[in-house]
Amino acid sequence: MGDIHLTMGVNDYDHVRDLFTGVVKPTGIELTSLVMEVEETFKRFLQDQEWDVSEISFAMSCQAIDRGEAPFVLIPVFPSRLFRLSGVYVRSDGSIKSPKDLRGKKIGLPQWAQTATTYARGWLSETIGIPLEEINWYQLGPNSPGRLDNTAERPPDGISLTDLPDGSLADMLVDGQIDALITADPPRRMLAGDKSIARLYPEFETAEREYFSKTGIFPIMHTVALKRSTYEKNPWIARNMFNAFEEAKNNSIRRMRDMNVSQIALPWLFQHIQRISDEFFPDGDYWPYGISRNRHTIEAFLRYCFEQGVTQKHLKPEEIFAKEAWEPFHQLRI
Repeated sequence: MGDIHLTMGVNDYDHVRDLFTGVVKPTGIELTSLVMEVEETFKRFLQDQEWDVSEISFAMSCQAIDRGEAPFVLIPVFPSRLFRLSGVYVRSDGSIKSPKDLRGKKIGLPQWAQTATTYARGWLSETIGIPLEEINWYQLGPNSPGRLDNTAERPPDGISLTDLPDGSLADMLVDGQIDALITADPPRRMLAGDKSIARLYPEFETAEREYFSKTGIFPIMHTVALKRSTYEKNPWIARNMFNAFEEAKNNSIRRMRDMNVSQIALPWLFQHIQRISDEFFPDGDYWPYGISRNRHTIEAFLRYCFEQGVTQKHLKPEEIFAKEAWEPFHQLRI
């Protein structure tokens, strides 16, 4: 028998690129890659499963699994990880100068089940100490209406969440209708030079490093899904795709560490990577995949999902990832 043919939807990441250039070939699989922006990838895969392997929102995939309607299974590959304290925006001339000032305020967000805002609400409740019930939440697109994806949000009793029919959260922030905005997608008004919107943390790298030092959480934004019908026909693809993602990632890391030539256009990249490795990945596995090396972050996120009503059950890591690919192969050797 020849290789089976699979299609994959994914963003253009250096640590995935060897898969869609063919440098890395999953064993037994001929792969056709569709390289697209993440919003389109998520929407088309969640609605219609147009391809077999897909990058996917961590929060929305957990929500679908929780509701028993997930036409996919996950493998613990994490193409996008980002801290989100940079995504808290306030008015430059407003009264909010520190996170504690958000208590009792009106905060906008694009979607309750967005991964970035789930982590941000976890930060507010667990790290800053503001109960989510003490904030009035408003849901609308950050730059335009229409961001909602009909996910039938069900936050817990006591939390005020209002869907807004039109407008944009950025305009509402400038006009004083809300006090703050949390979004992964920066307000276009600010990017265009509007000085009336500012980040709560202008020096967000310092704040995010302190957050990691305090909590040990390095937020996982996206994971990888396999269409359930494809997986059930050939469960071995979970392991083989995991192995291929791992190999592509390791190739990318070697490029970043190359001191002979500047494969990535950033001065002193090697030194930067070494500092990040020492701080975030001291055991040497840079940007790890699998459950065990990421359990602390995964469990924190699943706790946030449950406490915030993104999921109705408190899911466990082993419940959401395909059993064939819980860990990198080298961790399975005896």
